[in-house]
Amino acid sequence: MMTETTIAKTLPAAASQEAQAELIAGLRAPLPYISPKFLYDSLGSKLFEAICELPEYYPTRTEAAIFSRHGEHIAEACGTGATLVDLGAGNCAKAARLFPTVRPSQYVAVDISSEFVQGAVAQLRHRFNDIDMHAVAQDFSAGLVLPDTVRAHRRLFFYPGSSLGNFRPDEARDFLAHLRTQCDAHGGLLIGVDLIKETAALADAYDDALGVTAAFNLNILRHVNRLIGANFDVSGWRHRSFYNAGHQRVEMHLEAREDVTVRWRGGMRYFVRGQSIHTENSHKYTRGTIADMLERTGWRLDHVWTDPDEWFAVVYARPANHVAGKAP
Repeated sequence: MMTETTIAKTLPAAASQEAQAELIAGLRAPLPYISPKFLYDSLGSKLFEAICELPEYYPTRTEAAIFSRHGEHIAEACGTGATLVDLGAGNCAKAARLFPTVRPSQYVAVDISSEFVQGAVAQLRHRFNDIDMHAVAQDFSAGLVLPDTVRAHRRLFFYPGSSLGNFRPDEARDFLAHLRTQCDAHGGLLIGVDLIKETAALADAYDDALGVTAAFNLNILRHVNRLIGANFDVSGWRHRSFYNAGHQRVEMHLEAREDVTVRWRGGMRYFVRGQSIHTENSHKYTRGTIADMLERTGWRLDHVWTDPDEWFAVVYARPANHVAGKAP
């Protein structure tokens, strides 16, 4: 799940033409889908915060334990005084825990939910008034565009959680290659990576007993209704998740409970009972696959920290000598 959250233009109540076109193309596709970035409206962001508190959702607590246990070593590897660019910042809590050790000279919180990230940064300014802070509301999934106020020297891109897994492998490579082009030789990348593990743990993490993940997934339909004037009835759909071993990813879908016709401005689609809309992938990695991906996109793996069970990894990479272009 994204930490999403997820990133200076935002997705307002009336979506941009590009966002509307993207949503409609997905709904009309032979295998219908909605991009996971649309999970993160204001309510979706709050629901994801709640998911991170659930006992079933291991990534948050496992990653936090890694930072707690290896915090000094992580800070030593990353250095101090960098421009910390927090991708999918959400409530900014993860980055804030780094402030005492990494001591950034500038903090840039990037998230797709404008209201959410603006409020989070406003609260942080009261606690850390010695750090230059900026909130950037932007969908960075198709390319990060930072304003001129963000310093170019020593950018440390921070992408915690398991959000890299929301991209297809080719998209993940292009994303990392794009970050490399925005990082000088003295910058770095600090990223969270979810590792392959037993299927039972994955099943619980994406379908919790309280149904918070189900509510999070279903809320995307309300968001789509606002963005393209659709008439999804949330009660007519159910949350479904499963591990796709062939693609090494957890998939989230919304399944129609009955035959239904969904209409939106200028279009419609008929869904039969049991047909699903694909809303999210969460790819899982090994040490080898993440090292290979970094090498192919202009980065050099520097450090890997994991929990004792190797369920999750925090990875630090430095820029390689060459600047990456689009990954093959």
